[in-house]
Amino acid sequence: MNVPPLDLRAQARALGPALHDAVAEVLADQQCVLGPHVERFERAMGEYCGVAHAIGVGSGTDALLLGLSALGVGPGSLVVTTAFTFFATASTIARLGARAVFADIDPRTCNLDPRSVEAAITAAPGPVAGIMPVHLYGRLADMAALAAVAERHGCWLLEDAAQSVGARQDGHAAGAFGRAGCFSFYPTKNLGGLGDGGMLVTNDDALAIRVRRDRNHGQLDRYHHESLGICSRLDAVQAAVLGVKLGHLDGWNARRRVIAASYGERLRDAGLVGRPGAPVTLPAPAGSEHVWHQYVVRAERRDALRDHLAAAGIGAMVYYPVPLHRQPPLAASVVTPVSLDETERATRDVLALPIYPELDEAALDAVVGAVRTFYAG
Repeated sequence: MNVPPLDLRAQARALGPALHDAVAEVLADQQCVLGPHVERFERAMGEYCGVAHAIGVGSGTDALLLGLSALGVGPGSLVVTTAFTFFATASTIARLGARAVFADIDPRTCNLDPRSVEAAITAAPGPVAGIMPVHLYGRLADMAALAAVAERHGCWLLEDAAQSVGARQDGHAAGAFGRAGCFSFYPTKNLGGLGDGGMLVTNDDALAIRVRRDRNHGQLDRYHHESLGICSRLDAVQAAVLGVKLGHLDGWNARRRVIAASYGERLRDAGLVGRPGAPVTLPAPAGSEHVWHQYVVRAERRDALRDHLAAAGIGAMVYYPVPLHRQPPLAASVVTPVSLDETERATRDVLALPIYPELDEAALDAVVGAVRTFYAG
């Protein structure tokens, strides 16, 4: 049985004509860049995240870049973050002439370890301006502990929430814990468009004004430029599509939680976890703090298992095999003042099994059956 890592066509079929109608509305009124469709979606996302401002931009990468810039990051700045993440988390810091200071991850969550963050701040080659946690795979980082570290050291928090839209803790949504949060609407995300798109959310009025200005060539009034800015505007087609999908997001995330729990049950029943010498380690439970953008286990002989699954038609993926402190384009722009042992270990044994809301019981059985076959051989 073929089980892809993600099936966007199934989502499109489930939504039916609603997506076509949303795009048709944009085609009819030709308000294609910013305008009423984007404004409507920004209001909806602001309400969903419980923040005062939601600002649509061209991509999640641009949201990070604009957020960092608005917080004053530039040449000489130091920002603590994780090396176990997508390239954009650190490349945006480097593009501003700043340096990423890498801290290690918690092996239970693959998110930043607050103790390592504090050690990295103490050992950094200068004052650290801020901390940028990544809510990896859809799981919230330990924001309470990171906020305490930030307060002790006079740092701001900027959330890379690209993978975690809809995750919540104690009434707060992903993106609403720090000074700002940044989302990606890349098609594979839990809330994905038909192309690139992103958003910055914040309760900081001054920060919001600056990001709105800088996403549009530095202008607040047409042809009156207050900064160089960039061109990074969420287009109306993406906003219209995302507005349709937003109403389904909580239901999709709930289904992802059911699938994650079902994976755990099946892997336990197969004897692959929960016993001495078991070859698979499950992700730690997290309740509403996890939206399961990816279902990532730790697996012995990971690469061989991935190849076995691929041969069986199952699309298991590795996120991320090369940590950012070993990426050549970043070499001159990063500082590694603490050990990254857990980061290195994760690159060798993490494996993402297929997960998407439309995944059915037969597909789950096929995935777990193929994993069991590999370890029984």
